[in-house]
Amino acid sequence: MAKIIVLDTGREGEILDNSEIKYKAEELGILFGCKQGRCGTCRTNVMEGIENLGEKNEKEINMGLEGNERLMCQCKIKSGVVKLKQY
Repeated sequence: MAKIIVLDTGREGEILDNSEIKYKAEELGILFGCKQGRCGTCRTNVMEGIENLGEKNEKEINMGLEGNERLMCQCKIKSGVVKLKQY
């Protein structure tokens, strides 16, 4: 089991390895809009554990995300712990 910690809300939760994280992230307080990688509402800074997420996809690259910025609607967690902070 992997673990997501949302620093903004102080909430954390476990999630299956190799799964999409959008539903768990939303449950933990990350705000979402379209959930399809177009609006950027779920843009988040990964404070720790970026290596535990899959690579950025085309939608994230086209949005111009830099460094540890990710769209939570587009991420899959491999394993381990990921700490997030929403913009």
